[in-house]
Amino acid sequence: METAAAGPVCDARFVRARAFFAVTLTMADEADKEIADDDLVDYDDDDVEEQGGDEAKEAKKGHYVGIHASGFRDFILKPECLRAVVDCGFEHPSEVQHECIPQAVLGMDIICQAKSGMGKTAVFVLATLHQLEPVDGEISVLVMCHTRELAFQIKNEYARFSKYLPAVKVEVFYGGVPITQNKAALKANTPHIVVGTPGRILGLVKSKDLVLGKLKHFVMDECDRMLEALDMRKDIQEIFRTTPHQKQVMMFSATLSKEIRPVCKKFCQDPMEIYVDDDTKLTLHGLQQYYVKLQEAEKNRKLNDLLDALDFNQVVIFVSKVARATELDRLLCECNFPSVCIHSGMTQEERITRYKDFKDFKKRILVSTDLFGRGIDIERVNIVINYDFPEVKEGAAQTTASDQYLHRVGRAGRFGTKGLSISFISSKEDAEILAAVQSRFEVNVSELPDQIDISSYMS
Repeated sequence: METAAAGPVCDARFVRARAFFAVTLTMADEADKEIADDDLVDYDDDDVEEQGGDEAKEAKKGHYVGIHASGFRDFILKPECLRAVVDCGFEHPSEVQHECIPQAVLGMDIICQAKSGMGKTAVFVLATLHQLEPVDGEISVLVMCHTRELAFQIKNEYARFSKYLPAVKVEVFYGGVPITQNKAALKANTPHIVVGTPGRILGLVKSKDLVLGKLKHFVMDECDRMLEALDMRKDIQEIFRTTPHQKQVMMFSATLSKEIRPVCKKFCQDPMEIYVDDDTKLTLHGLQQYYVKLQEAEKNRKLNDLLDALDFNQVVIFVSKVARATELDRLLCECNFPSVCIHSGMTQEERITRYKDFKDFKKRILVSTDLFGRGIDIERVNIVINYDFPEVKEGAAQTTASDQYLHRVGRAGRFGTKGLSISFISSKEDAEILAAVQSRFEVNVSELPDQIDISSYMS
């Protein structure tokens, strides 16, 4: 690496920082939330035949073991979409793309679980663009996700794949910017495709600036994250009720628990379901996973040593909360590891600017909370460090922490590439969650060796 090793001055700073991290360890308690299924949109109306349990369409089981030899041309996409796919350098579809795209382009409802980095976004982007017949003043596609950065990323994916469809207009709406800007954009040049976060979308729907009466495609990315959160689920239900009964609904996530699947199905009509019921098939084969047992006060020195010793393209460091992210970012910059920090406490403009800097390789080290733990796709990231291990929040299931671990480490080793994850284990609780991860996914997370073969995590 080009960065200089930290010296005695940096040692002193790390020692002084221990007190800060010691007092910021406790997380705020979250109240246990009960969600009533009675509030959910359901299609068990008189005009829709109810399917019995034994007669219900059997869910398809995904097995994601390799890449199909077929090409994107086999999907019979619009020539304009195919040209964009070629320009992006894609040759062969992943397993999930091969399973979903042929059905998605026909307008079928889809609930899809597939492991991180397998191109789920391309499924709904290509499927909606292929079916889209843009009409001035009409919104045909609505895509919702749980964070502003993910919404921004999805909007850019639409821009990439619609480069040869100049008539298609795409806009992204999320909080952190004045809603008057969104209203002005909708009034001046109504987009055909809207990407956004539930809170802002609902605000625009309520003010009647966002009219969804002609909507044809309703998409939810990281759907489990939105439907598990009480406030987001209520927002989504309210938005959903303003859309036409006949439309295509598509839902995607890397983690879809058996408890949340019935909730997803209530939004759909006879969906094609692809689940990974064997959690061991959710792990990324090219990802090397290790842990380090250490005391809380030793984390800074160990992180410094790792960044100095490892070769990497880009690295993401996850911490438990905003204050720790800010302080760790400051320490790294002072110690000649120029990093960038993203968290929910920043203005939206600043968050997007920093996201772009990292995406464009202007920064190689990112410190973040779980804001960046899901969906964000930065192709050069090949190392993930869990400075703070995922925690079981009060009232949440044990699987919540292991889900979050899976999403975090999935930022590296995407689409079959190599990657490395290193987790700091500093408490009994950390060790218990690590054991749960290894048991659930049947993955061997070994203790970090003194030497790591660079070819094992650098493509």
